[in-house]
Amino acid sequence: MSQTILELSKEKPSLKQAETFTSTFLKSLENVENGLSKNITYLTQVSTGQAHEGSSYASQKMMQMAWHRLKHSQSRLNDLERLKNKHIQENNALVGLTGIKTEPQDS
Repeated sequence: MSQTILELSKEKPSLKQAETFTSTFLKSLENVENGLSKNITYLTQVSTGQAHEGSSYASQKMMQMAWHRLKHSQSRLNDLERLKNKHIQENNALVGLTGIKTEPQDS
């Protein structure tokens, strides 16, 4: 753009040269605009969790959620194991006190 202005400020400006400089500037501006559009599109995809080229965000999020479900399942299984052991201890204590063996109940 500065070359265009410089050309137009001359005493005898070349209109063709000014048009060439202007055209070059507009092409450069278009390239910048296209680059910005690509970056905006990429950032929009990343911020909304959409799949995009080179992204691992969605995979990381899925892995995080699966890990959370696994930890929750392990915690719940540990709770159930503790309840089972407590029930067995109480049953054994009852058998020891009364001498009567109870049969396990099927659900």
